[in-house]
Amino acid sequence: MNRVTSNDGTPIAFDRTGDGPAVILVGGAFQVRVDPKMSQLAALLAPRYSVLTYDRRGRGDSGDTAPYAVEREVGDLEALIKEAGGSAFVFGMSSGAVLALDAAAYGLPIMKLAVYEPPFIVDSSRAALPANYLAQLTDLLSADRRGDAVALFMTNPAGVAAEFVAGMRQAPFWPAMEAVAHTLAYDGTIMGDTMAGNPLPSGRWDSVTAPTLVIDGGASLAWIHNGAQALAGVLSDAQRRTLDGQDHDVAPEVLAPVLTKFFAV
Repeated sequence: MNRVTSNDGTPIAFDRTGDGPAVILVGGAFQVRVDPKMSQLAALLAPRYSVLTYDRRGRGDSGDTAPYAVEREVGDLEALIKEAGGSAFVFGMSSGAVLALDAAAYGLPIMKLAVYEPPFIVDSSRAALPANYLAQLTDLLSADRRGDAVALFMTNPAGVAAEFVAGMRQAPFWPAMEAVAHTLAYDGTIMGDTMAGNPLPSGRWDSVTAPTLVIDGGASLAWIHNGAQALAGVLSDAQRRTLDGQDHDVAPEVLAPVLTKFFAV
């Protein structure tokens, strides 16, 4: 494990594997740098690239500095890019994809950007997130009801049936989800109003000039495809790729060759 210091003084823990041009992997909700699938993806990319996986602030071995702001998370990524040599390829997963997009819009030296299934709701193909979702989540976290906060996330943004979530509370992985429950509010802040069932906000990513690959899974639901297509439509230099048979829980062995090829050309 290594650490860099973000521009607000927060220590950010990361691992590096492989040798070559730098690729930074940005996880989504709940993900930490030792997440098995992120670790497997890093290992598959390592023969061609120097891959950095990191704990986003508030998770794992990274620190946290209040108050939360998206700009602080962008600063974390900026510190990692400096550590990597001053520029990098970036891959973002789910809400981490939206953070990576924001970092590119802020002008970070991202050579190419790949994103997988940013969870945008841009039409009526699924129910929009309740307008008070983030307020509800914040209230639960303030009351230290971490399990209820996780359940709220699972039944709202993640769209999991409530009866299934009730059973998940007994699963061995539930405590790990509760441990980073406070960062769900960070992801909610990053997502903003992009899950409200409206077209993507104009102007938010107009300044992104990095060539961007927008990826989704062929087995994912229609709203995910629609969100990916909408994102490709607002970026100045975007390609689309759908991975047959994949859903939001994408297989690293399917994703890695796509990223390797995109970052190489």
